[in-house]
Amino acid sequence: MPDDVEDRVKQVVARVLKCDASALTGETGFTRDLGAESLDSIRLVAAFEDEFDIEMDEEGALEVQTVGKAVEFIRQTIGESK
Repeated sequence: MPDDVEDRVKQVVARVLKCDASALTGETGFTRDLGAESLDSIRLVAAFEDEFDIEMDEEGALEVQTVGKAVEFIRQTIGESK
């Protein structure tokens, strides 16, 4: 798997939350740092599913609070769907 998952996650986050992708780190919190609300979280999950052509466990996905955790979660989901 090429390691572009992190870049793609950052692009999705930047697009959905209207922020600068280059300012995002693994520690960036969706709610804490970017001010995401619950509707934003649902939009993020939908955008990740579209971007990676995956089906995410919504309950688990909504518990993901940082960019780094999103990358980890998506890598696991991609791994499971192989």
